[in-house]
Amino acid sequence: MSRRSQLFIIAVALTAVFSCQSQQMESSDPSEVEAMVDQEPGSKLARLLAEGQAVFGMFARPQNAEGGRVAAANDETDFIFYSLESGPWDIPTMASFMTAMAEASDEKEPHPVTLRIPPIREDREAALTHISEGIAAGVEGVVFPHVESVQDAELAVSSMGSRLWPSNPSGDLINILLIEDQVGIAAAREIIGTPGVSVAIPGPGDLRRAYEGDMQAVEAAIQTVLAACKEFDVACGITADVDDIAERLAQGFKLIIVNQPEALSVGLEESGRGG
Repeated sequence: MSRRSQLFIIAVALTAVFSCQSQQMESSDPSEVEAMVDQEPGSKLARLLAEGQAVFGMFARPQNAEGGRVAAANDETDFIFYSLESGPWDIPTMASFMTAMAEASDEKEPHPVTLRIPPIREDREAALTHISEGIAAGVEGVVFPHVESVQDAELAVSSMGSRLWPSNPSGDLINILLIEDQVGIAAAREIIGTPGVSVAIPGPGDLRRAYEGDMQAVEAAIQTVLAACKEFDVACGITADVDDIAERLAQGFKLIIVNQPEALSVGLEESGRGG
């Protein structure tokens, strides 16, 4: 068979394939096509982030059942930041916090919880266990401290499974990557550009230690992370209080964790979400 004949046969075959695909698309149920295009995140946190709105959280204090009841009494926070980064890995106590919060919320939906786990650089196998146990306990977000590399970021994405937003547009889980070391700042673009990252946060407290109290260097590091988030359309977070929350919102930070409950009112008002 000549080469021209071979090419002709290939062309005919490709034409048949594309014609078949076109017919399948034309005969698709419009509702199925619409569902594929219009997917909404499955949780409040992911939905607010997808809409580009500012999101506000508060630390779990104290981290026990009483703290859960305290959290339930706050109607302004969007989520609770619970940390098991250091100290004993105590999922049962976190579960009691969440149960008490749910019971004290009465008919209201309890606040979602994000869980900060120990740094994955210390033990990747243990990190996978921590992540799965946290998700099984009902957290809606996992916080990864001291992310330093693309490999760390990739694990933070892959370990969350198919429920991760934005990898899954209708996902109900988020990951939050804390970049708080000089090596992480140097790799910020690569880390934040990893597909599947939900939120990135430059951690001011650890950055102060990393830069030995040089506040100009700390702020430059914070702005480096913010710039990368804007470049890759990833929500950027920060900790803030009453005196600087408006400035951080104006700079473009989208997820803010507060120490002072009164900062929530200021943040909601400044972001346009205040009642």
